[in-house]
Amino acid sequence: MTEHLKILLQYLLPKHLVSRLIGRLAAKEGGRLPQWLIERFIRQYNVDMSEAVHENPANYPSFNAFFTRALKPNARPIIEDEQTLAMPVDGAISQLAPIMQGRIIQAKGHDYSARALLGGDKALAAPFMGGDFATIYLAPKDYHRIHMPIAGVLKTMIYVPGDLFSVNPLTASRVPELFARNERVVCIFDTIAGPMSLVLVGATIVASIETVWAGTVTPPAGKRIQRWDYEPETAPRFAKGDEMGRFKLGSTVVCLFAPNSVTLPEDLLPGTPTRMGSAFGHINQH
Repeated sequence: MTEHLKILLQYLLPKHLVSRLIGRLAAKEGGRLPQWLIERFIRQYNVDMSEAVHENPANYPSFNAFFTRALKPNARPIIEDEQTLAMPVDGAISQLAPIMQGRIIQAKGHDYSARALLGGDKALAAPFMGGDFATIYLAPKDYHRIHMPIAGVLKTMIYVPGDLFSVNPLTASRVPELFARNERVVCIFDTIAGPMSLVLVGATIVASIETVWAGTVTPPAGKRIQRWDYEPETAPRFAKGDEMGRFKLGSTVVCLFAPNSVTLPEDLLPGTPTRMGSAFGHINQH
């Protein structure tokens, strides 16, 4: 299939319907089908089950349970230095750069609005203008839980309805404003480095986006933006490395930081593999 046809089909297919139907299949428990899907997936994508708490595929009652599998306690050590950020996910760098004139690089020849990514609220987006961002793509074989790069207190969560294009490198290079048009969950944290946003972007076949404090945020998919603000006294608090969310069938995380708050490594070029818990830049001294 040509690249052009792959993109065209994404525009034509009923992506939400397909994704939700597959989501139901992935959630199915019992019977031979879930085990067959898990075993086939492991072979197809060469998944390293030696890192998982449960190495035997038969221990997972559903495909979703397998896909969001926990890793052994020492499989992903968290960088201990307090001034060093921890990588939030396994995956690969898609883009990493400053946010210039309110725009985020998507791929060569494509960028999109940081304000649109965060749901369109100018005041919410303002602290990140002129800051830095990193976009990390999670491939099917990767560990699909998202962890905190730095200790933080949850300030705001926003559900933004949208499309469900694939977020693989091919689609990112062809579909304009991909990450600002797909369904997503925006999480804003207060940290010792200043405000930080982790945006969990949905994609084709992504049946669910969850956070540890709210459970399943989508599905069901909504048609309007929803926002939850948290009082500092009762807001969820996280240490560096704590799990904050997960994808059921993989996608992309976009991390945003305020101006001059962090220094992200220049050698994290597109395609660079990432490993959750490893060094992900440094907090700047204020």
